[in-house]
Amino acid sequence: MTILLLGIILFLGIHSVDIVAPAWRQRQVERMGEGTWKGIYSVFALLGLILLIWGYGAARNEGVVLYEPPMGLRHVALLLMLLSFIALAVYALPAGKLKAKLKHPMLVAIKLWAFAHLLANGDLASVLLFGTFLIWAVFDRISVKRRHVRTPAPGPAKWDLIAVIVAFVFYLLFLWRVHYWLIGVYPLPQLAG
Repeated sequence: MTILLLGIILFLGIHSVDIVAPAWRQRQVERMGEGTWKGIYSVFALLGLILLIWGYGAARNEGVVLYEPPMGLRHVALLLMLLSFIALAVYALPAGKLKAKLKHPMLVAIKLWAFAHLLANGDLASVLLFGTFLIWAVFDRISVKRRHVRTPAPGPAKWDLIAVIVAFVFYLLFLWRVHYWLIGVYPLPQLAG
């Protein structure tokens, strides 16, 4: 559990600098230069991600269960994950109508992803991981609003259609095998056979 907590602290910590200390971040960028700052940021984020993944895999096997989600919530989680994939694709592609509507689609994707996984997993490691990501995304969204970060202007609706198609393809791939290859768990238990 210690490795998981360290990974969460490092990963979300470096991603929280803009939330808690935007002026300090700006001073560091001016002092070091944008490239050096991004390099340091990337090293901390990557190290945090590695520890987070490794720690989650180890902690999940400890078997501390806080609650057992009913099967119906797992179905809701699957729907929320499709919406999360769509929000992520909207973020990654050029602006359509949805990017302007969602304002910050990456944060929408993270909130949906975290909430969906909290609905489907009741073990302590999952609650720590997904709960902290959900809380972080909510605070980041509040911070973005207070910092008056610009939202993208709407673009052509064709990008929304492309985002939905791309998201659906990746979603199906994750259901089929990618989630298992990355995490070791099939989101649909019947595929495990």
